[in-house]
Amino acid sequence: MKPAVLLLSSSLASHTSSFCSLCSRLVILCCLAFGVGACNPAPEKLQFFPSHHPGIQYIGRVDFSDSTKPVFWQPGVQVNFTFPGDSCGIILQDEQLWGTSHNYIQVVVDSVEKRLRLYKAIDTIWFRGKTGVAAHQVSVIKNTEAGIGYIAVKGIIARELLGPPALKPRKIEFIGNSITCGMGSDTSDIPCGKGQWYDQHNAAKSYGALTSAALNARYHLSSVSGIGLMHSCCGVKITMPQVFDKISMHNDSLPWNFAQYQPDLVSVCLGQNDGIQDSAIFVNNYVRFLKQLRTYYPEAQFICVTSPMADEHLRTFLKNALAAVVQELKQGGDNRVDIFVFENQYTAGCDFHPSLSEHRLIAEQLTAFIRQKMKW
Repeated sequence: MKPAVLLLSSSLASHTSSFCSLCSRLVILCCLAFGVGACNPAPEKLQFFPSHHPGIQYIGRVDFSDSTKPVFWQPGVQVNFTFPGDSCGIILQDEQLWGTSHNYIQVVVDSVEKRLRLYKAIDTIWFRGKTGVAAHQVSVIKNTEAGIGYIAVKGIIARELLGPPALKPRKIEFIGNSITCGMGSDTSDIPCGKGQWYDQHNAAKSYGALTSAALNARYHLSSVSGIGLMHSCCGVKITMPQVFDKISMHNDSLPWNFAQYQPDLVSVCLGQNDGIQDSAIFVNNYVRFLKQLRTYYPEAQFICVTSPMADEHLRTFLKNALAAVVQELKQGGDNRVDIFVFENQYTAGCDFHPSLSEHRLIAEQLTAFIRQKMKW
């Protein structure tokens, strides 16, 4: 069954009472079905829950300065909640950067997933859970990165919101570039070379998300396409050390409060966009960045990984450089740092990025290494 999506205008969504009244009448017409055949013909009594309701859980770098509109830019940011009954809707605002960009999201209801594109400035997305399940768990994940603009949560429409889902006990942060963003990986809707450059983004199926799922961990994707440690590509004017402390890592000035998320493990995957540099300069910059990270994360284990896209020459350069980085840090007394090398090149996706199947292979290797290293 092809999902039907109800899109409502911004002006309508701003009037909560009339909006919810209309929603209760239309719910039987506009459900996004997850594994079921049709909507319940008897509409439920629905109500509006504001985006700061305690039953709504946010994971990722989120700007809460306006409690009525939590805003997030980074790929992989999650909005989680649980609702009883038949149907539920979430109201999302898409920045529509430059008036043309449209974010993608991953919606997961009772473990069934759909990848969706947002089409308007205010989108109300309806869905229903599996039949016979009393309480439906929902995750909405930002699939596109900060350069495509923000998504804001305006509220949820449901019969009731239950307590938020239990948080996974472990925490990981993945620092990187387009590979970590999941760029170019998902051709299920639009093939390579068609559409816009972000149409194949899928952060929810990136190696970081998959690794975290396998390790029962929460995750942050601190990544920007084209970014480097000391040299970025493709017109990107920033480097990772310049923007890592921001809520949005795309020329944003909002500072991130590191106390909100202290990962147990930090994976750093930089160097693809730097290319082969002077070894001493690259190592010095890498060491400086890790020392900066250590001020934010005094207890975390760091893993420096080579680029999964690297050819043999770049892989060799990164392998040697990262070994020197780890050695220097350990000599300085920081023993919570290690290196992992991808021995193969993964470029079957768009613009020579890893495909979805390759992200799974990357995740399997990294998961095995982390499990052994962390005893998870």
